[in-house]
Amino acid sequence: LRFETQLGTLNQFPDTLLGDPDKRMRYFDPLRNEYFFDRNRPSFDGILYFYQSGGKLRRPVNVSIDVFADEIRFYQLGEEAMERFREDEGFIKEEEKPLPRNEFQRQVWLIFEYPESSGSARAIAIVSVLVILISIITFCLETLPEFRDEREMPVPLPPQSGGLNGTTGDSPPMQPPSSLSDPFFLIETTCVIWFTFELLVRFFACPSKPEFSRNIMNIIDIVAIIPYFITLGTELAHEQQHPGSGSSNGGGGQQQAMSLAILRVIRLVRVFRIFKLSRHSKGLQILGQTLKASMRELGLLIFFLFIGVILFSSAVYFAEADDPESHFSSIPDAFWWAVVTMTTVGYGDMRPVTVGGKIVGSLCAIAGVLTIALPVPVIVSNFNYFYHRETDHEEQAILKDEHSSAQGSTVGGDAKTRSSRNSLNKSVVHLENSEGFNNGTSSLEKTNIKAKSNVDLRKSLYALCLDTNRETDL
Repeated sequence: LRFETQLGTLNQFPDTLLGDPDKRMRYFDPLRNEYFFDRNRPSFDGILYFYQSGGKLRRPVNVSIDVFADEIRFYQLGEEAMERFREDEGFIKEEEKPLPRNEFQRQVWLIFEYPESSGSARAIAIVSVLVILISIITFCLETLPEFRDEREMPVPLPPQSGGLNGTTGDSPPMQPPSSLSDPFFLIETTCVIWFTFELLVRFFACPSKPEFSRNIMNIIDIVAIIPYFITLGTELAHEQQHPGSGSSNGGGGQQQAMSLAILRVIRLVRVFRIFKLSRHSKGLQILGQTLKASMRELGLLIFFLFIGVILFSSAVYFAEADDPESHFSSIPDAFWWAVVTMTTVGYGDMRPVTVGGKIVGSLCAIAGVLTIALPVPVIVSNFNYFYHRETDHEEQAILKDEHSSAQGSTVGGDAKTRSSRNSLNKSVVHLENSEGFNNGTSSLEKTNIKAKSNVDLRKSLYALCLDTNRETDL
């Protein structure tokens, strides 16, 4: 394919590949007097339209999004054009990640928030992951019967005094060991100290305190350490109220049992620490972004399941109402069966026994499969988008690192580049043609080439370089 356009059309965007004469010169073919690009041919319709329309970018229908995005990067149309293209294609706009203005706070924020930023940041991330894993393992191991806290056992009521000899209740009840000396509590204390230190440091170094407080991951961090301080406060208060002695009546035992039940609920919140791993896992972050972007589809799924549960639980109740062996005593009692059947789990604890009930159960299972299958493609599409976007970010980061290292290596060659440009700006260039190099001689033949303009001169140089019969040293 050949395209023709005006030079002024390309000059509208001088920062692009086609708009900069120096950038596009490497693709110039002097023998044909044209620029040759070995790229995707159908995509160039959209690239040329970008110049002709003054910045409007439209992807040809026969070109995929990934291929056209690569062409935008190759022709260097700029980040603004790429953002507009992604927005027109329906991509979710990426959130900007601001950095603190203070240099010290910026370094601390990068170390604790971005593990890929430096070696010290990776070390901090490894320590944080290890502490999280230790905390989760401790949370699970302390529920084993061998390590279970004796204070969580049923509290026996102390015997009432006033027996036959009046000395039955004189002996003090056995006291369980204090949790402050429990090894699991000490490990938990060490983990919480690290979590608190990490949270306070990140709060100090964050660029925006309100945004930090609204971030869901930071809320999880706060919720993960609150149970420890509540438990610690409860234990210290109990030690102050009952130093060295237990409750002396049944009411005290009931109060202690109630407090233990509340503490169990509070300790359950510690399981949310597992979500702290998502800060150091790209896979969990992609999963969270997918669920966030698919909230509408998940809402529709829950709504359809709600309708199906109401419908089929009512149907199976009336279908099984006349059978004395029916497992469905009421419609709310059949909700559980409808949910289990529509999700194709089928525990078998509740099942229809009549023909009508089995027909309802079959329809319920089929409806559940169809209901769950409908929003799944949209969720999978969102997951693929976030996954490919993350991989693109990683590739771009690698390319930026390579580009920066390449720029550092070319600093020493600036003088040579400037001298080469100065020589090309002249109408006469001196060439040294090495003849007889293969024969071991070092005789040099000096040749002068004259041209009327720089364009003609470059054509002659290009044709001379294509001559493979002799070695030319510019």
